[in-house]
Amino acid sequence: MGNALLQYATVFMLAIFVGIEIIAKVPSILHTPLMSGSNAIHGIILVGSMTILGAATTNAEEILGFLAVILAALNVVGGFVVTDRMLEMFKPKAKTPKAGSTSEVAK
Repeated sequence: MGNALLQYATVFMLAIFVGIEIIAKVPSILHTPLMSGSNAIHGIILVGSMTILGAATTNAEEILGFLAVILAALNVVGGFVVTDRMLEMFKPKAKTPKAGSTSEVAK
């Protein structure tokens, strides 16, 4: 049992390092399409965690299922917040009038 846990931990750590290397090389222009795809995947994870929570029978399963639903929901909401902030960066800024100019016609 201890050897399997060590193998899982090793694969998890390697996945973290590979993920960081891959994400670091993605240009910022591709961030929004990748984030929308990631949001779709996290939505599927949320539905799956709700399904698992619905089939829970013991207290431990209910606690872990509830935690999975909360974390998946936070991940989906956080993804949409980040995507919204990225899209705000691409919107044109409103032009502000200069201090010395007047835009109103004198009466």
